[in-house]
Amino acid sequence: MSLSIDQQITFFGTEDLEETGRFYSEVLGLKQVLRQHDCAIWQVTETAFVGFCQRETVKLDETSRVIFTLVTDEVDAWYEHLKQQDVNFTKEPGKVEKYDIYNLFVTDPNGYLVEIQRFNQPFP
Repeated sequence: MSLSIDQQITFFGTEDLEETGRFYSEVLGLKQVLRQHDCAIWQVTETAFVGFCQRETVKLDETSRVIFTLVTDEVDAWYEHLKQQDVNFTKEPGKVEKYDIYNLFVTDPNGYLVEIQRFNQPFP
């Protein structure tokens, strides 16, 4: 397989995005590279990022939703590849206006969400 993956982002929910931002920016010293409405992303390495999205409640137990996001310009090619692998799609490819992205979602064998995403604007 020769499909590319250019970057990686893991998203978590938070009940307090401002306090979370202070921790990741000031305590850990990570650079915030994007803020979109209720979500923010910090750079961990050159191609790896962590993101948090504000939610009313976040339950930190085995049912918590973590999103493993792979960033690539080849979302549609990944879609075609994944269709052949008989995976469970929770969202087929499409634009998400709120975040100006194009993405799809599948679930892994454990039920975790895996997102294949393209930013429509350069990132970072």
